[in-house]
Amino acid sequence: MGGTMIGPTTDARQTTYSGAALDSRQAGDGALFFAVPGEQTDGHRFVRAAFESGASAAVVHHEEVDAPEDSLLIRVDDTTEALHALTRAVRQQTPERLIGITGSAGKTTTKELLAAMLAERYRVAKSPGNLNNLYGFPLALLSIPADSEWMVAEMGMSTPDELAGVSRLATPDAVVLLNVGAAHLENFPSLRAIADAKAGVMAGLSADGLVIANADDPEVVAAIRRHRPESPTLWYSEREAGATTQGSPVPRVRARAIEPLASTENDDGEGQIGYRFLLALDDDGETVTQLVELPLHGRYNVSNCLAAAAAAWALGVSPAEIARAVLAARPPSGRGVVHRFEGRVTVIDDSYNSNPRALELALDSAAALASGLTNPSGKPRHWAVLGDMLELGPQAPELHRRRGAQAAKLGFAPLVAVGPLSEALLDGAREAGASAADCLHFTTAEEATVWATRQLQAGDVVLVKGSRGIGLETVVEALLERAEELAVAAGGEP
Repeated sequence: MGGTMIGPTTDARQTTYSGAALDSRQAGDGALFFAVPGEQTDGHRFVRAAFESGASAAVVHHEEVDAPEDSLLIRVDDTTEALHALTRAVRQQTPERLIGITGSAGKTTTKELLAAMLAERYRVAKSPGNLNNLYGFPLALLSIPADSEWMVAEMGMSTPDELAGVSRLATPDAVVLLNVGAAHLENFPSLRAIADAKAGVMAGLSADGLVIANADDPEVVAAIRRHRPESPTLWYSEREAGATTQGSPVPRVRARAIEPLASTENDDGEGQIGYRFLLALDDDGETVTQLVELPLHGRYNVSNCLAAAAAAWALGVSPAEIARAVLAARPPSGRGVVHRFEGRVTVIDDSYNSNPRALELALDSAAALASGLTNPSGKPRHWAVLGDMLELGPQAPELHRRRGAQAAKLGFAPLVAVGPLSEALLDGAREAGASAADCLHFTTAEEATVWATRQLQAGDVVLVKGSRGIGLETVVEALLERAEELAVAAGGEP
């Protein structure tokens, strides 16, 4: 890091750190704390707190720092650059190989699926949570076991050059491009600009590094052809072989015969959650097939699973091992988690984040799930609590309006909108035929929570989705508590 040690330096060069931290509250167990300036505050203000939490040393660039006596400081010219320099140095030692995953939707789920598949054969580390940017990725890398054979790294972006910077730090051996959608539009002039920025995931890839890419997304196809046309590319697709259009890449990995795990209700009167499909792999001109059962809600997760399967197969995992890993899959927190109760209440927690494409898929999937369920009075009522989709720039009102129209056409009623941007969502719903009585707007998640818990009744299917900044997890928590009460009242178990 090009730094100077200040304080007790005896044996300091042999100190083993448990990982790195930017938050003083997460600097325990001997972590190396980086005092990085941020938009809201400066990490140098929390050096003492980091040591009190258990940090072994702190990396600083201020001359005067409030720290406990005899604590070890490492003074550098710039703490952010020091973090990146250390990341580059550690990456030369571990993991042995790394695969990066990016896309406008599905990164975390694909990461979890791929890590589980690779773990069938290798020692695997993965990015915890969504540590995927120029600050999060270094923290993830600096905390993995030293003997990791593969790291599955989620890679994200908010600004044009961010993803390329993450890729250069990671120097991936392979990358996965899932999709390109209208996210972070306030920082990009067009969908093509987003696609070009997503192509930055290949910036740190070697010339012979493998690209695994979605042949069904025209923006992904075009971006790869613009930026890395000569790269070895393994394409995957959900389309049947005859559906490939002229000029499209020829996929070697396909999902065939996609269907719900159960098209009718089970003995409890509830439809089965998930999908099965035939994984078809073109192995040197011969087709190898494997039945895969994916126990995740949402038709869109078939594509995420297919991407992970294509990558795992390319990296040496057998089709049977892929299927076994998928069968044990569970959704990441807040990303399409389906909570079901004996009182026939279903709450779909998709509250972690939102963008126009992700919301479109979530609405389709929630409506499809509701259509496969029954209750004593017939088909259940399905309704939604939808928060603002942030970082969409000038196009935000129109993009919200479109999703509101979609929700109305799919029969979501009532439709609850949270946040100022979501008023346009209700405008779209009313224009598409929703009644005024079924369109409700609240300024905060807390206000929506009070209304929603009173509204919930036996038989309901409720979707909750919004951008992270809206805080709809509070709505989910309250709905789950109310659903348990309804289940007990109905004489069942939650």
